[in-house]
Amino acid sequence: MLDMNKTVGKTERGSIAEDLALGHLQAAGLRLIARNYKTPGRGGGEIDLIMQANDAERTLVFVEVRQRASSSHGGAAASVSALKQRRVIFAARHYLLRLPTTPPCRFDVVSVEGELAHAVDGSTAPHVIWIEGAFDAPSF
Repeated sequence: MLDMNKTVGKTERGSIAEDLALGHLQAAGLRLIARNYKTPGRGGGEIDLIMQANDAERTLVFVEVRQRASSSHGGAAASVSALKQRRVIFAARHYLLRLPTTPPCRFDVVSVEGELAHAVDGSTAPHVIWIEGAFDAPSF
């Protein structure tokens, strides 16, 4: 259980935000394939959630989860920089190499805005914003 008198660390905030994002996506009908997929070696990438859409094509959805306590400065979604996008795309390509065929894919961002302490204590829930097709991969 989270002690609300202690400062929540970055790793714990990330896990809470990912849990909220996962619940939101699953409620929308997506199925979890992998969580925190990392490429081997230095300088690689990581994908917070890999989901499968419940569409006819069974689209593979690579999800970047971002959390910010405040929506100032563009909020959490605005923090997905070009460098972060390249790292997610790199990790997605690495993941796809393991598959016998490449399914349709897209890159989504789930933004979790608000204090996560409220998500844990149940007083108020942070605002979850799902941006489908948030960015594209060139020649993907």
